Amino acid sequence: MKFTDFIDFSFIDVLDILLVALLLFYLYKLLRGTVAINIFIGIVIIYLMWRLTDLLNMDVLSNFLGKFISVGFFALIVVFQQEIRKFLLLLGSTNFATRRNMVRYFRFLNQKKNVSNLDFDVLVDSCEEMSKTKTGAIIVIQRNNSLEFTFSNNNRTNINLDPLVLQSIFFKNSPLHDGAVVVKNNQIIAARVVLPLSEKTRLPTKYGLRHRAGLGITEKTDALVLLISEQTGKIVYIKDGEFYPIDSFAALKETLSQDLNE
Repeated sequence: MKFTDFIDFSFIDVLDILLVALLLFYLYKLLRGTVAINIFIGIVIIYLMWRLTDLLNMDVLSNFLGKFISVGFFALIVVFQQEIRKFLLLLGSTNFATRRNMVRYFRFLNQKKNVSNLDFDVLVDSCEEMSKTKTGAIIVIQRNNSLEFTFSNNNRTNINLDPLVLQSIFFKNSPLHDGAVVVKNNQIIAARVVLPLSEKTRLPTKYGLRHRAGLGITEKTDALVLLISEQTGKIVYIKDGEFYPIDSFAALKETLSQDLNE
């Protein structure tokens, strides 16, 4: 075999390499900050070792690692249950068929599409009032991905978005205050929702269970979360598994408008 045969590759080979690199990049972004990232890095190291030993004709070690890789697919399904669930939820979104650009769809960590009908003034005014009274609240705003998997018919509501309604729901003696509300357009479609918790291990100690729940739903879907601290009254905006402190209500309205209407 000539040396030039080794470096002679076609456009399809280049495209193949780019797609694999893109896939690994998004997998890393999806798993970053979770326990699963260490497992993912370990699997990549084992795979590279297998390819290296195979290239160097180290038959015993290559065969051993090859057997491990061959059964690793089933192990991945067990280890990465939550991540696979997130991907399938996004892939099975009801809006998938309406997308004109499939490549844009797979930018699942930054999905933005529909122009929202959400009344930002009502929502922001509600958050401002609850912030003043230090009323703890967690408001989940549905975007492209359906959030119906987070609640049942017992949690389902059909209430128009209203500041007094939100304050009543999150009043500390209200039977509905323990949990999140899900908002779609100008409707509160669910209350007292138990959200999936984030698997991130490194979170500031000031963030409690409510913050971990808000973080968890944004890691698994493209939802946005507004969280009001019961201790301080401060508002935290959560998107794509990241916290964004809010300095002013005008900034909050502008941020919501940008994220929901792009």
